[in-house]
Amino acid sequence: MKLPRPIARALALMSPDARSDRVVPPSGHTAWLTSFTAAAMTFLCVFAMALSLASGRLAGRWSDALARTSTIRLSAPPAQMEQQTAAILTLLAATPGVEAARALTDAENRALLEPWFGAELPVEELPLPRLIEVTEADPGYDAEGLRQRLSAEAPGAVLDDHTRWRRPLAEAASKLRLLGLLSIVLIGTAMAAMVTLAASASLEANAQVVRVLRLVGARDQYIARAFVRRFTLRAFAGACVGAVAGIIGMLFLPGADTAGAFLTGLGFTGLSWLLPFILPPLVGLVAFFSTRYAALRKLREFR
Repeated sequence: MKLPRPIARALALMSPDARSDRVVPPSGHTAWLTSFTAAAMTFLCVFAMALSLASGRLAGRWSDALARTSTIRLSAPPAQMEQQTAAILTLLAATPGVEAARALTDAENRALLEPWFGAELPVEELPLPRLIEVTEADPGYDAEGLRQRLSAEAPGAVLDDHTRWRRPLAEAASKLRLLGLLSIVLIGTAMAAMVTLAASASLEANAQVVRVLRLVGARDQYIARAFVRRFTLRAFAGACVGAVAGIIGMLFLPGADTAGAFLTGLGFTGLSWLLPFILPPLVGLVAFFSTRYAALRKLREFR
């Protein structure tokens, strides 16, 4: 399979070329600036990718959990609470699409309210509504039909099928993924700008060398190729260091929490661990095109 011409040129830069290497000074502030910028941007890109993927997984996990559960909130006089609860459970047992249903105990109600009111809340003495947890089967039940039957059996029962919770989570997941992609694009743009500035500064500092090379017959393409090769390899090496550092940083983050806490599970899973290894070649391509543009533009200015 024949590779596209720009990519083939970028890969050809990996081959040793001692004569071209002597055109560009092997050291200086542009050398460490290019490598450091590529390493730092790649490191940040690894975390941006991990945050985007983890946020999508978290929102998807929450959405899936809410999609299969519903809640019925029953408000009734204390004397009728047990009777209406039993009637609702009987109705749910005969409803197609309902896999299971159970009423939450006082201990479970206390656990739900404890984060807001503390552990000493007298749940038994408060007129709290009875909560009934409903687990959907596949396919689910008819929510509107169930609401109508509940209004006949228990007028004080309200069905919450978590639709208002699922929609914001799905929107949040898509926005977080878009934000992660935008962050990666901005990081790549900033890196391209820094590499372009470094290449321009190096060419400006070696303007006399460029003029001498022209006097001895060197063409602009040869001179540009020497600068493109050196800066592309610097950026690629820096990106490799940044990717490895980012992966090591991921390993020190806390693992996924079964409770679904937001600040846990911010790493990669499965095949997504391969994504950081794609970054160095991409960084090399960005450096190739940005350096080539800067070199050819600067050489035209020297004429």
